[in-house]
Amino acid sequence: MFFFLPAARRPRNVAWLLGAALLATSCATTPDPTTVAPTNPLPEHLTLGNPSGATPNSQQPTNYLLLKPEYALSYHRDQGKPNWVSWHLTAADQGPANRQDDFRADATLPAGWYRVSSSSYSGSGFDRGHNCPSADRTATQAQNSATFLMTNMVPEAPNHNRQTWVGLENYCRAQLDGGRNELYILMGSYGRGGTGANGFATTLDQGRLTVPARIWKVVVVLPTAAGNDAARVSSSTRVIAIDTPNDNALNSNWGQYRVSIDAIEAATGLDLLSAVPVAVQRVIEARVDDGPV
Repeated sequence: MFFFLPAARRPRNVAWLLGAALLATSCATTPDPTTVAPTNPLPEHLTLGNPSGATPNSQQPTNYLLLKPEYALSYHRDQGKPNWVSWHLTAADQGPANRQDDFRADATLPAGWYRVSSSSYSGSGFDRGHNCPSADRTATQAQNSATFLMTNMVPEAPNHNRQTWVGLENYCRAQLDGGRNELYILMGSYGRGGTGANGFATTLDQGRLTVPARIWKVVVVLPTAAGNDAARVSSSTRVIAIDTPNDNALNSNWGQYRVSIDAIEAATGLDLLSAVPVAVQRVIEARVDDGPV
């Protein structure tokens, strides 16, 4: 991180604006995992890297970068969902705002692109599943509302969303430990075809919205401190990686789906945590978390 304020008090709007201005130089190419970690400051929610080298270029519709004050994502126009969503979570993101439930199309997508709407999921047997959760953004109503943009959604089996995944999300927020920790979280999906309440499906909305086969998440837990957060990640940092089937019959215990980051990278082609020093990446990305759940 490139501010000198403690993480829980960093002004998100300033970080986002400065980060957006630096985007052209910091995210123009796919990170090379054989090089040292980049020194240019990245937008807040990409502090640990841009997993697919996404850019805000409409000529790259399958890897289109959307930078928002609340999260960053790579959008796949032809699948109608994000490839991945990345966000920074601190105690300052927790507050009194109620859940807004204002699911809506994202008007910031390029002109002429199809915009998935709330009704795209109607009758499908799949939930409008948040990537960045509503409960991770309760400081203000506006921040909570931003999580209900359809570019932040994925067709998710109801039991996956309401049981397994909500348990993981609650666990992540508990790791903030009253502000003692801050988290960097990435979530994404891959493959084609999941099993919802109405059975198996590969697409929704007349083929314009892909139902993924797998849904994954990576959680990096850091003690709250000033300085460069990517550089503060060490070989002893707790990193939790989960890869689950998008299936209504999956187990509610998310802990049994823990894998290594290396395994997720092999399945998706992404380069996760690319801004972390390479020697540290080699250690933490090969490890499967065995901490308490």
